Amino acid sequence: MSLLPEPVRRLAAWCAVLLLVIGVGWVGIRLCGELRTAVVPVLLALLGTALLGPFHRRLVRAGVQRSLAAGLTCVAVVGVVGGAVYIVVAALIDTGAQITASLKQAAQAVARHFGAAGTSLDDLASHARELLAKFGGTAASNVISGVSVVAEGIAMAVLALLLVFFFLRDSHRVAGLLRSLAPGGNGDAVEATARRAYEAVEGFMRGTTLIALIDAVCIGVGLLVLRVPGAVGLAALVFVTAYIPYLGAFLSGTIAVLVALADRGFVIALWALGVVLAVQVLEGHVLQPVIQSRTVQMHPAVVMLAITAGASVAGILGMLLSVPLTAAAFAVAHELRARYAPSET
Repeated sequence: MSLLPEPVRRLAAWCAVLLLVIGVGWVGIRLCGELRTAVVPVLLALLGTALLGPFHRRLVRAGVQRSLAAGLTCVAVVGVVGGAVYIVVAALIDTGAQITASLKQAAQAVARHFGAAGTSLDDLASHARELLAKFGGTAASNVISGVSVVAEGIAMAVLALLLVFFFLRDSHRVAGLLRSLAPGGNGDAVEATARRAYEAVEGFMRGTTLIALIDAVCIGVGLLVLRVPGAVGLAALVFVTAYIPYLGAFLSGTIAVLVALADRGFVIALWALGVVLAVQVLEGHVLQPVIQSRTVQMHPAVVMLAITAGASVAGILGMLLSVPLTAAAFAVAHELRARYAPSET
């Protein structure tokens, strides 16, 4: 190595460090994938704790015992989430037949316009029945695997809720625990780093919730003015899906436009599309810069890359977790740089 110039040796050292970091990260991702039934509830519980922490602290300051405050917080979030899911499902059930009929008419019109023979929905349905008869066993196994996935998701959700309760109740003990686990005299550094990471996640959840609420109110009011059925349910859907950046807005906006198309016709659907796009422009150019810039310091390009990486690793769940985890990583990097970067003389 002494025969190599100094720049080459530095490049080799940085490449070795980069390869080591990538290797450790890959092993960590693989382990998280193997232990996903335990890792995912912990991550979801951390997000829930970051979101519900201010409410829990207000109850404690008001004199409520910590365990009771944590229990009331969990009951409140179950009520809010359950109510939102019920409203969304009820609204979609009420308009599901209308959406299906509208899509069938649109498909038939396209088939007649292009003169496509043998491509009507009836032909497709007959072909689907033939395929179902041939591959019925495979379909049955897929249904069974789907049921197991749903059961696993429910179990992880229940475990995450229980972890939220314990995280909220024992949050005041975390600093002491971190100090006791820190090697040597690094207790202050470990506590400060963990605090910065948690504050980044808390800021992301707080900012996202505020933006989701504004989006839901604006779109809900617009749909009510247009007299679109299920406007309240669609607004609740906008709020819930807002926690998945970019994809959530696309899904909720698409459903809102389809409902407007099914019940109110093409013109009202265009107006609904205009409302959705206007709200998204407001979010992208006003709400995101003003709100998220005060809570999470991340460039939009970094957010999109994080979402893409998360989707490639863990699908929709990865998209949900990628941005707060990236925000926590950036906060840790900033804290370490502030502590250990060489001071300028």
